[in-house]
Parts: sequence; structure tokens; C-alpha cells
Amino acid sequence: MNINTAYFAGGCFWCMVKPFDTFDGIETVTSGYMGGNVDHPTYEQVKSGTTGHLETVKIEYDVALMSYHKLLEIFFSVIDPTDAEGQYQDRGSQYRTAIFYTNEDQRETANQYIESLKSTIDKDKAVATKVLPVMPFYEAEAYHQDFYKKNPERYAEEAAQREAIKRQREQ
Repeated sequence: MNINTAYFAGGCFWCMVKPFDTFDGIETVTSGYMGGNVDHPTYEQVKSGTTGHLETVKIEYDVALMSYHKLLEIFFSVIDPTDAEGQYQDRGSQYRTAIFYTNEDQRETANQYIESLKSTIDKDKAVATKVLPVMPFYEAEAYHQDFYKKNPERYAEEAAQREAIKRQREQ
């Protein structure tokens, strides 16, 4: 097996795990924090919006079964790349979107994907998703891991709210 790692910030990490976790080739999806100025932040610190961290998922995937391009397709299917203030019902700097690349190939692929995406969005909007170099990743507390499995009813409520807002914005 040839395992690679990708990092995506797409709003609340609770909503970012399941979309990736359901594909063949995904070995693990871990919720955590990246991009801030505090070592080993807690959820309470990050959710305050004062640490500079984004809620991020770390994805370990088998490159024989899953491509980085496919990961980008999944990522962009569940976010609003034009929202610079957060995602759907989750507002604040900690919920902004970003791709944290681990190597030059990931950076180039992400930038090319975003460039191709620009032709599909409203000309009055801009892509707000940043492509940034990887930074230290801090794993979130245990109760945040596999949230959709541990709390299916609450996850379903969050996902339904997110989907309703997504549909409303698309109209």
C-alpha cells in the first residue's frame, strides 16, 4: 500500500468526515485543527475564533485506489468555495475553507482544480478557498472523531441544515 496524506478545511469538521470516509481507498479521516498560532489548541480555543486555526480533516488514502484529484472533487462537492466567512450555518474564521498541500504536486493539482472551477461559478463571485502549505496538524479531542457514527441523530440534523442552506444559495 502507498499511503499519502491530504488536509482540507471545509467548515465544521463534523460535516467533513463522512463524505470522505465512505470511499474505497480512504484509510483514515481525522478531525483536527491547522493554520493557527497556538500550539496544541483545544476545541474551546479554536471555536472562539481567536487562535487562527481552521477546523481541518486529515485524510490518509491509498494512492492506488484514490487520487488526489478525486479528493478535491469530494471536497468541493460539500463546500461553498465562494463563502469567505465560513460554511453554511457555521460562521467565523475557524470555519473558512482551505486546502493544505503537502507537496508541489498537491499544490499544482489544487490550483488547477480551482482554476477550472471558476468557470462554473457565478461571475460576480470569487473562489475564497485558499491553497496553503501544510502546517502543524493538531488532532481534535476524541469526542470529535467519527462524530457522524457516534452521534447519528445530531449529525443528521447538522447535515440537513447544511444541505438546506446549500440548496437555498444555489437558487
